[in-house]
Formats: sequence, structure tokens, C-alpha cells
Amino acid sequence: MNLVWSGFYSPAMVSEMVLEQADPSDHEALMRAVKEEFVQKREEESEWPAVTDCDTLDRAFEELNRAGIVALHNAGFTQAEGLEEVHEEYVKRGGLQGGVQGYCFYHGEDVERAVEGGGLFLAFGSSHGDDPGGLLIGARVRDALRAAGLTVEWNATMDKRLWVQPLVWRRRE
Repeated sequence: MNLVWSGFYSPAMVSEMVLEQADPSDHEALMRAVKEEFVQKREEESEWPAVTDCDTLDRAFEELNRAGIVALHNAGFTQAEGLEEVHEEYVKRGGLQGGVQGYCFYHGEDVERAVEGGGLFLAFGSSHGDDPGGLLIGARVRDALRAAGLTVEWNATMDKRLWVQPLVWRRRE
């Protein structure tokens, strides 16, 4: 269950999301499965290193946010929803007048891929909406991730997202 292993949701939230889409006759079995999955995750967490790749990613995002780049975790489920969340945060921070220069984020589909071992893709762009500015933001995000200790692949164009790989997805609740 990727929802459990993502580290973004409580047991109650996962149960609610799972039950919304399930046949009522399956509810009891699903609730049991969610509970067992959280137990297994907590047991494995005790064996994780003190600092995980997700902790490192968090630190890099904190630095990017301080530097005027809206850096969002688990922003929506798709690229379009992620862009909507970026826009909301951009407005909340005062836009260009608030010092927001650009953005980076990953969304729910990206989390699923990362949980399954496929690395993490990050979208990025400029607050001005221009490609040269977007490339500068992409480079700043790449550099911040690398400075934090993560491996990043990118072809330095706007047509490819940044790819953090390898990445072992271990996010504590």
C-alpha cells in the first residue's frame, strides 16, 4: 500500500481514502490490511538510518523555500494539480513582490513511483513563466539537491524534469 509507505498520511486518513473506493463488503478486510501495513512500516522504521533520503530531501526543500523557490512535497496527485498548489502558495507568499522566483514540486504519482523504487521526478519553473528563468530555477534546484547529498540527473532543458535517483523512499510519519 503506497499510501501507507508514502509517509504523508495517518492510519485514519489512509483508511478513509481506501474505503471511499471500496465495496462495503470489503471494508473490514481492508481496515485490517491497512492496520497490518502500518504495523509493518513502523517495525521497519526502527531499522532505518537516522537520516533517510526523504530527510535529506526535506532539508533541501527547506533551503529552497528560504531562497525564494516554492518547494512543495506531494503537491496534488498529478502535474496539473501540483501546479495549482504551487500557484496557491505563490499567491499566499505574495508572488514576485514576496520574493518568489520559481518553484519545484513532486506530486502523488511521483511518490508512488518513488515508493516502488523508481526515483523521484521534480517539476520546476520560473515565476515569470519564461524558459530561461525556468532553466535557472532548474539549475538552482539541482544544485541544492546535490549540495544536500542527493544524486540528480537532468538534461538542462525545460522538456525534462529533474530525476533524483537512486532514492530510497523512507518517510517517517
